[in-house]
Amino acid sequence: MGTSAGSHSNSLVYLESVSKIYPTTAGEFYAVQNVTLEVKPGEFFSLLGSSGSGKTTTLRLIGGFEIPEYGQVFIGGEDVTEHPPYRRDVHTVFQSYALFPHLTVAENIAYPLRIAGLSRSNIAPRVQEALRMFRIPELGDRRPSQLSGGQQQRVALARALISRPKVLLLDEPLSALDAKIREEVRQELRELQRQTNLTFIYVTHDQEEALALSDRIAVMHQGRVEQIGTPEDIYTRPESLFVAQFIGKANFLTGQVMQLDAEMAIVMVNGIAVKAVAPKQVPSPGDWVTLMIRPERLQVGQSVKADNQVTGKTASVTYIGQRIESNVDTSLGQLTVTQLGGSATMGQEDVTLTWTAHDCIVIPSPPSSPVSSV
Repeated sequence: MGTSAGSHSNSLVYLESVSKIYPTTAGEFYAVQNVTLEVKPGEFFSLLGSSGSGKTTTLRLIGGFEIPEYGQVFIGGEDVTEHPPYRRDVHTVFQSYALFPHLTVAENIAYPLRIAGLSRSNIAPRVQEALRMFRIPELGDRRPSQLSGGQQQRVALARALISRPKVLLLDEPLSALDAKIREEVRQELRELQRQTNLTFIYVTHDQEEALALSDRIAVMHQGRVEQIGTPEDIYTRPESLFVAQFIGKANFLTGQVMQLDAEMAIVMVNGIAVKAVAPKQVPSPGDWVTLMIRPERLQVGQSVKADNQVTGKTASVTYIGQRIESNVDTSLGQLTVTQLGGSATMGQEDVTLTWTAHDCIVIPSPPSSPVSSV
């Protein structure tokens, strides 16, 4: 089918032009369409997207629970496209945990080693080590029904890791936990991945979770990969309007490119020239584009370092703990500003907002779909 396994030997997981199609009454539905991505050894890689984006199907293609109609799946340089799950050196942690209710915690954790044919004398110390690693040494004799959601999640992770797979696949493993427990387990999960240096591929719809955990993220939408990059790249340099809108809060302004060079663009927005960073997909002078400015990148007051400046009037103020979120009406449109501390006054005249060209990102977009501030 084209490419040899050896060409992917530096990647632990490699998907090459993979598509998964399901028949429907309306015709063929592409759950995953022409996806190519690589995951490096020891990487925490997340598939991020909303429901129906294709992220879970992509994970199932890696795990062998689905077979693609087109493309190839490589694990450790080997073409495993047609291999069933048990012939792939991966383990999957499902959203439902899938613990055996009739077995104790220790027996659940030991199960993969028993199936592999290890002796009891070899299994026992590894189970005790796993119980200690996941901070549940006292729970070995309990049944899953006697555990909290957070404890069940730890048991599922311990069982997945005890056989030391090349790749651990995690399908929204924290979604059933409440916010406080989810944050605790999330931190433990990241520490565990760093300690073991195992490769994790993690599916989530939670952008904050993906940004906090990942070395790299693939943002998915309608079965396609919109962008792959580090959390910082994804947040600060989105390459499409979808990624910019999906990740975090942002101000969006629609304007026309007036001037352009390799690094800088000047975009006319409501008659005001705004300096911005030129995008990878370089538009032409005269093209309509969207400008993105994150709320925390807007500064209140004059700044000698600023490339852009606009005055306005505070329309609303929201206090969120130590943060203040203000909406300011300006000649560019309403802009949302996030500040740490400080104060803002409703109806205050002549509020000056400044920002650098570096913090203003050009995103090519059709003029038929203007985007307002979010």
